[in-house]
Amino acid sequence: MLHDKLGREIHDLRISVTDRCNFSCVYCKSADPKNYVPHRDLLTWEEFLRLSRVLVGLGIRKIRVTGGEPLLREGVVDFITRLRDIKGLEDVALTTNGYLLPEMARDLAAAGSPRVTVSLDSTNPEKFTKITRTLRSYEKVMAGIDAALDAGLRPVKVNIVLVRGFNDDEIVDFARLARRRDIVVRFIEFMPLDADHAWKRELVVTAKEIVHAIQPVFSLEEIARHSPSETALRYRFTDGQGEIGIIAPVSIPFCGQCSRIRITADGKLRTCLFSLNEHDVRHLVRNGATDHHIARFMENVVHQKEPSHRINEPDFVQPSRTMVYIGG
Repeated sequence: MLHDKLGREIHDLRISVTDRCNFSCVYCKSADPKNYVPHRDLLTWEEFLRLSRVLVGLGIRKIRVTGGEPLLREGVVDFITRLRDIKGLEDVALTTNGYLLPEMARDLAAAGSPRVTVSLDSTNPEKFTKITRTLRSYEKVMAGIDAALDAGLRPVKVNIVLVRGFNDDEIVDFARLARRRDIVVRFIEFMPLDADHAWKRELVVTAKEIVHAIQPVFSLEEIARHSPSETALRYRFTDGQGEIGIIAPVSIPFCGQCSRIRITADGKLRTCLFSLNEHDVRHLVRNGATDHHIARFMENVVHQKEPSHRINEPDFVQPSRTMVYIGG
């Protein structure tokens, strides 16, 4: 198995297949025009597959396909189909903003992607417009969630990034959504990865506050984690269907059990979401490196994985790349 210098087992890989996105969410992407990476600098599907095979050979067992918005890139469904064929890979999942799911959910199900996570940061259409800086997209995303359920993509998870004073008054509304549609609603603490550098600690709605907001309305009981590296605190409703998850990297860091690495769309290996350094694997892939040499390079990089993200340290430095370029 793949391990770092602290003995953490690394078995989860997130692949960002594009830096393009049709949303400009306030916690992720700047509203100002930004130049995307040229298409020639993005890894091809074959290059992604080659790196995936090498990493599965080293012990990666789960791959999540992300972006940007992954459904924007032509060929993503076929890519997922081919990922599923890699011997030793146990789980493939997808994170999407949901806008294209109404048209693509059934194709994704046929491709063998059994799990999908949709980002939805408000149950109010007007507020959703402000958060995503898009027009008339709320209804499409809600239709995408329904399409995923109808296509048999289970479990369907909905991720909400909570920002105090923005959407924290909707916590109970999201709990109702989980119950009504029998889905997993996961609240994520606001992290310092926004392009506009507007993050402040006082804008973080903590895990404790989220539970305290829901409990008086719907009784919750905690669910045991599947594994120590699972990132979400999980809760079931004691009197009904649906599930609540809370990902709390700021108030309850889980770095000590982290099992993840990331490959960006332009072929950089990142050992932490908040890494200040990236490691170029595209150069290896395109300049004659053998699978053996790529594997040794990846082992050496992963061995140096950061002990923690350091958000709560006084000398914390936000990475230069934001979430849309790193991959969710």
